[in-house]
Amino acid sequence: MITWRRVFQLLIVIAIGVAVLLVYRSLGRYSIEEIEESVMAIGRHRLGFAFAFVIASYICLTGFDWLAVRYAGKPLAYRRTAVASFTSLSIGHNVGMAALSSGAVRYRFYSRWGLTGEQVAKVIVFCGFTVGLGLVTLAGVALLASRGEGGNLLDLSGPMTLLLGATCWLVPLGYVVICWHVKRPIVLHRWRFDPPPLRLAVAQIIIGTLNFACVAGCIHQLMLALSDVDYLTVATAYVTANIAALISHVPGGLGVLEATILGILPSSASIGALVVFRVLYFFVPLLVGVPTLIASEAYFRRQPPPATSGPPAG
Repeated sequence: MITWRRVFQLLIVIAIGVAVLLVYRSLGRYSIEEIEESVMAIGRHRLGFAFAFVIASYICLTGFDWLAVRYAGKPLAYRRTAVASFTSLSIGHNVGMAALSSGAVRYRFYSRWGLTGEQVAKVIVFCGFTVGLGLVTLAGVALLASRGEGGNLLDLSGPMTLLLGATCWLVPLGYVVICWHVKRPIVLHRWRFDPPPLRLAVAQIIIGTLNFACVAGCIHQLMLALSDVDYLTVATAYVTANIAALISHVPGGLGVLEATILGILPSSASIGALVVFRVLYFFVPLLVGVPTLIASEAYFRRQPPPATSGPPAG
């Protein structure tokens, strides 16, 4: 009997296969020497600026969780949400299937701080919405700000690019309208969504967009060391690549991100910048996130179990 789970697994296998093909076709155009040369050509100051954008991005990501626990009805101190967010995402970005991998790490933290399974699920859903809102809003900003001059990125004419940018903006605008006027849960079949308060919805859009703007800024700084490319072009390419990576569920978008960006911005300089980007944005945080998770597990194991209240006095 064919189940939705089997269909989903098949789609993931197909997506990974397509990703492998894209990587082979994209990276096969360049020799190891070309890639090494472009990596070594990135100066220290560009690396410094790029890593500053990485730090800024992860700070924005901690804001995702800080807002999410308030949406779930269990506000926590920022230091707690920051640790949970950074640890879960530094691992989830590299493992893939972020909603499950980073979600499992989030549950380890938040369940110890008093959140129920339902509240943790709300945190995960809220953060997922923030990711989507940030991606589509940045796409709209980049496409509209280019005023149609970047239309060839997606093989679209200038007017079509502007139309696509305006369409992207309808998503966050529609989300704000729903959160403003709808005060009851939205139920579609077995899926239920409780619209957050308007202030949280607006904050979601702002911080989600800032996060991806910082990631695009990191890539832009690295590419500037090797080629003359403007920020809007890089931002549009990154948003397109990130959507492809999210659909594929490949760990960290491994290869999919590079292949998609190279399809839009083809050059040996681009692949060198993307190699360094992967090290800065994925591998360096992972080297901090894994020890943090191990240390937290050891810390919580040494803590006494929470005291249970006895029956009320008669």
